[in-house]
Amino acid sequence: MRFNLSEITELIRERRTIYPEQFSERKVHQEQIELIINNAQWAPTHGNTQPWRFKVFVEEGRNKLSDFLSETYLKLTPKEQQNDAKLAKLLTRPLKSSVVIAVSMERQESEKILEIEEIEAVACAIQNMSLTCTAYGLGSFWSTPKLIYSNEMNQFLGLKGKDKCLGLLYIGYPAIEWPKSHRKPIEYTTEWITQ
Repeated sequence: MRFNLSEITELIRERRTIYPEQFSERKVHQEQIELIINNAQWAPTHGNTQPWRFKVFVEEGRNKLSDFLSETYLKLTPKEQQNDAKLAKLLTRPLKSSVVIAVSMERQESEKILEIEEIEAVACAIQNMSLTCTAYGLGSFWSTPKLIYSNEMNQFLGLKGKDKCLGLLYIGYPAIEWPKSHRKPIEYTTEWITQ
């Protein structure tokens, strides 16, 4: 075996969603953020298009993101559908995180590769980021509020017309015990075809 499979399996199985409300005030270092992004870039990519793009919000940049998210939520959500709890999360989560990374897909100009395949590549990149966070002992939360798919979000991030923001990855050191979880046995999800 080329790598320690038991450690890799443990890393995959220990990955958890940890929310910004569960983060401590301890700062994530820039070197850690750089490795998280570098590992993201080694995700599978159809045609080697490498469609992922990253905007990293740290320090005062988190305030800019917080203001944008809360203002855009109020702008795009009809008043009768607005929810104070959702608004509060959009406002406070960037500030409770050490770093927030907006992860986007840059659409290939020729559109030779199907859009769904580019989205899948970026999703794989986000998984690499989450696994790297887990290896560091960092909590991460992949957030996809509806407003990230808006023209306003594209303008905020400087994305072109067919590009898409696919999530905000909130990262910080957990202030809680690492969560436990489980999955169904493969017998519930897998069919073996032998003939």
